Amino acid sequence: MLQAINFALHDAMTEDSKVLVLGEDVGDDEGGGIIGVTRGLTRAFGPKRVRSTPIAEQAIVGAAIGSALCGYRPVAEIMLMNFTTVAMDMIVNHAAKLRFMSGGQTSVPITIRTMTGAGMSNGGQHSDFLEGWFAHTAGLKVVIPSNAADAYGLLRSCIRDPDPCLFVETLPLYWVSGQTIERGGSIPLGKARIAQSGTDVTVASYGRQVNDAVAVARRLSAEGISIEVLDMRTLSPLDTTALIESARKTRRVIVAHEAVQRFGPGAEIAAVIHEALFDRLLAPVRRVGAPFSPVPFSKPLETAYLPGERQIESAVREILKRSGKGA
Repeated sequence: MLQAINFALHDAMTEDSKVLVLGEDVGDDEGGGIIGVTRGLTRAFGPKRVRSTPIAEQAIVGAAIGSALCGYRPVAEIMLMNFTTVAMDMIVNHAAKLRFMSGGQTSVPITIRTMTGAGMSNGGQHSDFLEGWFAHTAGLKVVIPSNAADAYGLLRSCIRDPDPCLFVETLPLYWVSGQTIERGGSIPLGKARIAQSGTDVTVASYGRQVNDAVAVARRLSAEGISIEVLDMRTLSPLDTTALIESARKTRRVIVAHEAVQRFGPGAEIAAVIHEALFDRLLAPVRRVGAPFSPVPFSKPLETAYLPGERQIESAVREILKRSGKGA
């Protein structure tokens, strides 16, 4: 995924001279980012288009908004998702609202890249999934890829989009190899994909938990349990059509995400399904998410905190049992 994101940025900058990259340590002199996602871009496009900034998230997003209003397409990196809290005013009150407040005369085509995710012992201030905050904000698109090919195609679409996009990268997925990346293409925002077909239970997810759900589906297929895994890809816009179609087929749905379960995105997805299919479901929609707690630093506690295969498998067996199908 790390390489895919680098390719997407390189190809977008090659295609459009108005695409800029800015953020802390993104330049080659600073290593091309702390993970190396932007490595090589300064050599290819020069320091005027790849700008390392001070440690000032509000200034990074503010500069991106200003350049967008002047006709550029900036990609602003906020190193960790928790640090978007420093720039919430710029993201929520400016980037997301300028189109509305200008009567449609002004768009803000910025992409905010940020990484997060438990499992690396980075502690509570560096590991939260906060996508629910931004999906709740009208005017923002929220994108969370689960694999390298999607990361490439979805990022290309974000950069081309006329409105602000938040592109969330799951830190532990950076080094996971996957499908061959087809450079030059893009993936439409707001379109889910079926990562695994099935008939008994739908697991709707995004990011890392998609891969966990696929692993569970393959393991339980030996027991005759058929799980459909729906990769939402984007939370806003949400592909309600694909979601309802899958739920109508299986009549049992689990929503899995890394964000804290309470007040999380899974509640909105469950509500969409219940409103459309309440009388056709065989069991209430179940949610799998993190406990209502900051992410622990302690490795054993962090492992227990992180929703993964064990929690998804348990939810599958419980929903099948509740609906009268042995598991």
